[in-house]
Amino acid sequence: MKKNSYNPKQNTGSFRNRITILSAESIMDNLGQIRSISWTEYKRAWAMIKTVKGSEYISAGANRREVIYRFIVPYTAGITNEMRIKYQNRYFDVIEPPINDDELGKTLTILTREVLPHG
Repeated sequence: MKKNSYNPKQNTGSFRNRITILSAESIMDNLGQIRSISWTEYKRAWAMIKTVKGSEYISAGANRREVIYRFIVPYTAGITNEMRIKYQNRYFDVIEPPINDDELGKTLTILTREVLPHG
């Protein structure tokens, strides 16, 4: 194994935050219009949660009231930018397609925007 390469057995302690990835289901009315959206569990995963640096914050197009986070999870196929993450009692919208880190199929980086309560 290369000296600085990822070794899941050495890095498992970093994945200490339990998250739920949610998928949106549209509820239609009789006219075929979306009446509401229901969020259902897609998958549970252990994740690393990272705050975003200033340059990443700007490139994500965030304004000062938005809070941007990166979730790093074991590779999971099927996660899209139309999903949401629940962590404890907080919700995060996925704002761009997840990135297969280094194209190795080991981890995904998911860039999110925290859904802040109104008020």
